[in-house]
Amino acid sequence: MHEIKELTSIPILLILGTVIIVGFYIGNNMKYMKLPSLIGYMIFGVLLGPSLFDIMHDDIQQDLSFITDIALSFVALSIGLELKFSILKKLGKGIIYIILAESFSAFIVVFIVVYLFTDDIAMALIFGSIAPASAPAGTVAVIHEYKAKGTLTKALYAIVGFDDGLGIIIFGFAAAMAKYFLMTETGDTSGNMLAAMMFPLKEVFLSLLIGAVLAVIISLLARGVKKEGGLVILIFGFSFIACGLSELFHLSIILTNMILGMVIVNTQPHYIVQKFHERMILFMPLLFIMFFTLAGANLHVSALPSLGLLGVLYIIARSVGLVGGSRIGAMFGHVEDKIKKWVGLGILSQAGVAIGLALIVKYEFAGLGKVVNTVDGVNITSGDQLGSVVITTVTATCIFFEIIGPILTKIALTKAGEINAQE
Repeated sequence: MHEIKELTSIPILLILGTVIIVGFYIGNNMKYMKLPSLIGYMIFGVLLGPSLFDIMHDDIQQDLSFITDIALSFVALSIGLELKFSILKKLGKGIIYIILAESFSAFIVVFIVVYLFTDDIAMALIFGSIAPASAPAGTVAVIHEYKAKGTLTKALYAIVGFDDGLGIIIFGFAAAMAKYFLMTETGDTSGNMLAAMMFPLKEVFLSLLIGAVLAVIISLLARGVKKEGGLVILIFGFSFIACGLSELFHLSIILTNMILGMVIVNTQPHYIVQKFHERMILFMPLLFIMFFTLAGANLHVSALPSLGLLGVLYIIARSVGLVGGSRIGAMFGHVEDKIKKWVGLGILSQAGVAIGLALIVKYEFAGLGKVVNTVDGVNITSGDQLGSVVITTVTATCIFFEIIGPILTKIALTKAGEINAQE
């Protein structure tokens, strides 16, 4: 009698193939509810994830995590390919005003609200510094799906790309200050706050440098490519390299790939850039299906009950800061009326980058500060407590922002008349 091997898990390729096919049809049916396809992908992911059927459990999510990096790389590359200096010049300095105003307004408003609620300056600094981080994938997916065209679309490409770089700098400075305040609780003032603040600047500089160098190399190689599939190979290869180098040196995947695309679009002939666009349009929908289904699986709906008043205040404060700040920046930048009215609604998505920053807090702040509790003989410090509150709250609020963000982006582009521009 043959021993029957017990089926302990479903093969990953079977899951991935099912995700692609079923996700495609679920996403397509979202049009009947006038919702972006990515909402359907995320709902499908929630069904497959630990929140319900647990088919895409934590181990499988870990095995498929490279898909998130690949998708974010191509999202960032597509953003960069839209950031032509001549177009940015037409949009004017107003874009810079908007990026600065919405990022710093989100930081300031959230900082004040959290500090008034908790009376904890370190916690207020961390929540404030995470607030500017956006999720460009949601915005870009909506733009691609509805083929949005116009000045608001161009503005959104620029804002969701550059504000991540600025957000990383804000977080680096705020985290250094927060660590300093926690260390002073125990009388330890030996930490060099200025040295700690140099890390985010180094991260941004190296991201810019690597992105620019790779762009020069791929541009030189692209001119000699004759075969139709050659450019696709170059796009994948160099985007993977940019992603890998970013992980190796702990840099921003989004910023590195965005600079890669930005240098290409501003230095290469139009026909080369057009070929890049044409090739990327073919496989971006596939990446969006896998990325947002995986994002949905990562959303633990069970975390929502733990949202609490702090989470609600964070949602309100971040929304007010981003929408209000972008409006103020648009006013000072004298941008056209439709950008001033609707740009704020297009930048509310928040997911991977924010959760990544929250994880940094959880691990790097462990053991810092005074002992506030003891559980089973283990001392819990104020740094441990801060990390736990931040990761729980940010994860729960990201569920809200990741669902409502793309819907509001679609509304903004529709109100601005740019979703139907191609019809």
